Amino acid sequence: MPHSQADSAHLFTSESVSMGHPDKVADQISDAVLDSLLACDPQARAAVETLTTTGLVVVAGEVTVHNQAASDSLGRVEDTVRQAIRKIGYDDPTVGFDYRSCAVLRALHSQSQDISVGVTEGQGLHRQQGAGDQGLMFGFACDETESLMPLPIQLAHRLVEKMAHVREAGEIDWLRPDSKSQVTVRYEGGVPVGLHTVVISTQHTECAIDPATDLMSDEAKRSLVDKVIRPIIEQECPQFASDTPIMHINPTGRFVIGGPHGDSGLTGRKIIVDTYGGRGRHGGGAFSGKDPTKVDRSATYMARHIAKNIVAAGLAKQCEVQLAYAIGVAEPVSVSVDCAGTSDLPTASLERIIRDVFALTPGAIIDYLNLRRPIYFETARHGHFGRSGDGFTWENTDRVEDIRSAASVLQAV
Repeated sequence: MPHSQADSAHLFTSESVSMGHPDKVADQISDAVLDSLLACDPQARAAVETLTTTGLVVVAGEVTVHNQAASDSLGRVEDTVRQAIRKIGYDDPTVGFDYRSCAVLRALHSQSQDISVGVTEGQGLHRQQGAGDQGLMFGFACDETESLMPLPIQLAHRLVEKMAHVREAGEIDWLRPDSKSQVTVRYEGGVPVGLHTVVISTQHTECAIDPATDLMSDEAKRSLVDKVIRPIIEQECPQFASDTPIMHINPTGRFVIGGPHGDSGLTGRKIIVDTYGGRGRHGGGAFSGKDPTKVDRSATYMARHIAKNIVAAGLAKQCEVQLAYAIGVAEPVSVSVDCAGTSDLPTASLERIIRDVFALTPGAIIDYLNLRRPIYFETARHGHFGRSGDGFTWENTDRVEDIRSAASVLQAV
């Protein structure tokens, strides 16, 4: 958050999109293909892009595998795609997109040798496993929530996650998979002090329509308030449970046509949803479909891990870490940190702590975070950060004592 905002009252808004949003469908398909390869070949490399539209999925990109099982998995890409769509919930051909009937086109080829030589350990100019591309990556953490995520994006993610839960559990039987959320939070002095606006737009069946108006019924809207919005506010920020935020629920009046039938979807088009909802900076690289040799993914996960541990260690109230790499080069070309004036330690000391505590070559990051596993399908829905579970190793705060020790040494010098 800019210093000027931290000193004044202001509003900040973040959005999330559901697993059934067309772009998220594309992200999940790309990561489902990646997972299918890593399950057979942990050294597999992939950069898989997906396009979705009415009745059609196109899967394209580059893939490198090293055994017959992974090659066989490539031959079953169509089935992998269809099962991913089924899990998302598109199982009714009347909505214009269905896992059984959609066409699946594949255009996958092997990775360029010019890239591969810089990524394969023991090859290339530097001999170590280098970064799969140049680029800059950011990680962010702040003390606004238990997960050390900004409150607006945390709430936005949990709202679409809750909608998926009540849909899959049959608690609201007229919900369909495509939905979006948006949350505006009031800040004073850089601290959240209340909820200002909550927006929910969700695809639904005709059962949610009031026949008298041909628009979404008031009863349907109340169901979303009672079963989705209020439970999430009470769970995530009980201090604001008595707030009466402005609520816009399906503000266009109806949302029957949705998903890939309503709009095309592309991998990598929701990079702000995938990160911090507009808080902090973004290096521009997307995640889904990319194996961990792509630092767009692995180094961004590592930057989040570092920032989260710095905040969890009490060294700052918010922290943004930047890592930057050159293709084929193992060590980062730069490491920088910005705590927006919330740390007592000088920036140079924090950067030294990061260098001393964390190994930052691509190979070291992959091993440290255990990234050569089929864990990515779940990351492509409901946010890559602020999550729990075995796959989200970058969310662990297990380096707090190491960071505090390193800080104590520097302060004693």
